[in-house]
Amino acid sequence: MSKHGHGTRRSFVIQKHDASQLHYDFRLEVDGVLKSWAVPKGPSTDPSEKRLAIEVEDHRLDYADFEGVIPEGEYGAGTVMVWDAGRYKNLRGDNMGACHRDGMIEVWLEGEKLQGGYALKRFRGGKKPQWLLIKMKDETADARRNPVSTETDSVKTGRNLKAIREEDRE
Repeated sequence: MSKHGHGTRRSFVIQKHDASQLHYDFRLEVDGVLKSWAVPKGPSTDPSEKRLAIEVEDHRLDYADFEGVIPEGEYGAGTVMVWDAGRYKNLRGDNMGACHRDGMIEVWLEGEKLQGGYALKRFRGGKKPQWLLIKMKDETADARRNPVSTETDSVKTGRNLKAIREEDRE
C-alpha cells in the first residue's frame, strides 16, 4: 500500500465550463459514472480556502474527454475545456459510493495541474446538495499558487476557452 492510502486508481477530470457563468466541473469516476460538482471559483491549492461545490447530475464516463461547445438551448450550453485530468485514489478505503452517501470524500489527485489530497464534505442536502472542496495540508499544498488564474489552458489541447469557441464554429 502506498503512503497515500488504499484503493484502486480511478480517473478524475476538472472541466472549465463557460456557461451562464464561468465555473469548474469537478468530476470523479465512481461506480461507472462521473460524480459531478460545479465549483464556482474553481479548486484551490490553499488549505485555508474552502470552495463551494454544488452537486449536479452524474455524467457518462466518456464525457470526461469532452472539450467543445454545447449548443444554445441544450443543458449546460457554453464552452467546455478539459482544465485538468488524471487519476485519483480514495483515501478512505475503496468504496467511493459509500463515501459519497456518507457525505465525506477524501481523495489523492494525480493530475497535471492538481496533486495531493482533497476533501469534499457535504454540508447541505436537498435537490442540489452543497459540499465544500478543501485542499488538504500536505506537501503539495501551496497558498501562493493560484492555478485557476495562472494555468488557464486545456491540458488536452493547450487551447484557451476563446480558441475552443472559435474553432468549434468552423
